[in-house]
Amino acid sequence: MERLDKAALNALQTSDVRDTERCAALSRKQAVMKYCTKRNESSLASTLKTLLFFTALMITVPIGLYFTTKSYVFEGAFGMSNRDSYFYAAIVAVVAVHVVLALFVYVAWNEGSRQWREGKQD
Repeated sequence: MERLDKAALNALQTSDVRDTERCAALSRKQAVMKYCTKRNESSLASTLKTLLFFTALMITVPIGLYFTTKSYVFEGAFGMSNRDSYFYAAIVAVVAVHVVLALFVYVAWNEGSRQWREGKQD
């Protein structure tokens, strides 16, 4: 009878150890999930900030350069006619759009590769 009790006690202890291990594994899994979720949220926020920044640049830089170069550079400094200054100011604005787009692609590419490298190290 005593032998049976020891066997039952060992089985119970083994069961407790397994339950403890399961709880620890579950806690680790939950911690990893929280970490991944937090990292994804910060990644999303960073991406959104970058997008909003370049959206503002895309609106303000070409328009600002158009009117600035038309008034001060082409009509003021170079003394061009109104019609010619429209043409050259539009060219400057188009070049500005391409520069902003190229900068956005460069930043987005580097941000994506940085996030990929961080994810690979985990």
